[in-house]
Amino acid sequence: MILTALLLLWPALAALLVLLIKGPGAKKVAFVAALAEFALALVATSYFNIENGGIQLALSIPWVESAGIRFSIGMDGISLLMVLLTTFLVPLIVLSSFKHDYENPNAFYALILFMQTGLIGVFMALDAFLFYFFWEVALIPIYFIAALWGGENRIKVTFKFFVYTIFGSLFMLAAFVYLYLQTPGTHSSDLFAFYQLQLDASTQGWIFWFLFIAFAIKMPVFPFHTWQPDTYTESPTQATMLLSGIMLKMGIYGVLRWLLPVVPYGVSEWAEFVLIISIIGIVYASIIAIRQRDLKRLIAYSSIAHVGLIAAGIFTLNEQGLQGGVIQMLSHGINVVGLFFIIDIIFSRTKTREITSLGGITQNAKTLSIFFMILLLGSIALPLTNGFVGEFLLLSGVFQYNGWFGAVAGLTIILGAVYMLRMFQGVMFGPKSPVTEAFTDLTFNEKAVLIPLVIMVFWIGLFPGTFLSISEPAVGQLLSIINR
Repeated sequence: MILTALLLLWPALAALLVLLIKGPGAKKVAFVAALAEFALALVATSYFNIENGGIQLALSIPWVESAGIRFSIGMDGISLLMVLLTTFLVPLIVLSSFKHDYENPNAFYALILFMQTGLIGVFMALDAFLFYFFWEVALIPIYFIAALWGGENRIKVTFKFFVYTIFGSLFMLAAFVYLYLQTPGTHSSDLFAFYQLQLDASTQGWIFWFLFIAFAIKMPVFPFHTWQPDTYTESPTQATMLLSGIMLKMGIYGVLRWLLPVVPYGVSEWAEFVLIISIIGIVYASIIAIRQRDLKRLIAYSSIAHVGLIAAGIFTLNEQGLQGGVIQMLSHGINVVGLFFIIDIIFSRTKTREITSLGGITQNAKTLSIFFMILLLGSIALPLTNGFVGEFLLLSGVFQYNGWFGAVAGLTIILGAVYMLRMFQGVMFGPKSPVTEAFTDLTFNEKAVLIPLVIMVFWIGLFPGTFLSISEPAVGQLLSIINR
C-alpha cells in the first residue's frame, strides 16, 4: 500500500490539485506536495530490510489480465536509492523556481509532479509494459516544460530531443514484445519471467542492441548524446535539473534492471565495445567542456563525461563497477542539480552565462562562493566528497577489467579538474565586470536549496556505507543472475 501511495495516490493527485490552482499559490502547493512525497519515501525506507537483496514491498494486481500483463511494482536496494534521490531532489527543484515568475505556473508545477510520477514508476516497475508505460509518462511532461518555457530555440531543440527518445523507446518496445512472446504458456511480461528465458547468443545479441540504444539515448553516452547539450541549454533551469539530476538515471537504471540480467550472453559479447565507446565519450566530452564558454553547456558536457564513466564501470560486470555506478548516480544527481542552480543564480543577477563576461563575484558573494566550491569539488571527486566514492569504485572496476582502459578512463579526474577549476576562476575570481559590479549574495530561499545538497555531498563522502549497504545486497543478487 505504501508503494501505491508513493507512486500514484500522492504525486498524481497532487499534480491534478496543482493544475486547478491559479496564481502563485500553485508553487507553494507543489512544494508541500513534493515534501510530502519525500516523507512517504522515508516511510517506505523504514519498512525496507536492507540485508535482503530481493524485491520488497511488492504489489501485483491484474492490469491486462488476458494478456498476462500486471500492474506489478516493488523495490530492491537499487530502486530504493533512485526513489530517494527523486523524492529528495524534486522539492529542491520546485523551491529553486520560486524566484521565477513562470507564465501559467499551475501547468508548470503540475507537469513537474506528473513527471515525478513517471520517474518513480520507472524505478518501481516489475512488468515490462508497465516499465515502458512509465518511461513514456516521464517523457511527456519534460517535453512540454522545455517546449513551453524554454529559450528562443526551444521548439527545434525539444523536437530533436523528442525524436531521439521516441526512436529509442520504439526499439525498447520491440525488444519487450519479442521477449514477451518467448515466455511459455499464456505469455507474461513479468521481469522475472524475462530473467528465466533461455535465449541463444545470437538472439540475445540483437536484443542487447535494441535495449541498449534506448537506454544509451536517455543516459546519454557517446555517440547517442547529441540531443543533450542543446536541450540542457535551451530548457528552463528546472527542466535541466530534472533531465540531468534524475531523468538520465532512468537509462542507467534500465541497463541494471532490464539489460544486464535479461540478455547476459549479449552483454558479455558487446561489453568491451560499450566500454570503449564510453571511455571515448569521457575524453571527448571533457575536451569539449574545456573549450566551452557558456556555463550551462560546460556542465552539460561534463555530465556526458561523468555518465560515460558510470557506463564503463557498469559494463565491467564486477562488484566494484556496479556499486560505483549506483553510488555515482546519487552523487551525480546531487552535484549537477546544485551546479545548474548556481548557474541559474548567476544568470538571474547578471543576465549572462558567458564566462568571459563574468568575474569577481566572490568579492560580493562569499556564501555563494563557498557553496559553489563545495559542489564543484564533489563533481571533480575530491576525497571526502560524494564524487570521490563513486569514481574510486568505478575506476577500480575498470582497472580490474583492463588496466589500459582504467588509465584512459582516469583522465576524467584530471580533465574534470581542468575545466571545472578554470570555470570557477573565470566566474568567481579576478576583477569585477560591469555585470557583476552589483552582484548580491544568496537569499534565504537559495540557501534553503543549496544547504541540503551540500550536506549530502559530505554525508556520502564521509559515510558512504550508509548508502552502499542499501545497494550491496541487490548488486550481489544482480551479479548472481548475470553469472547464472
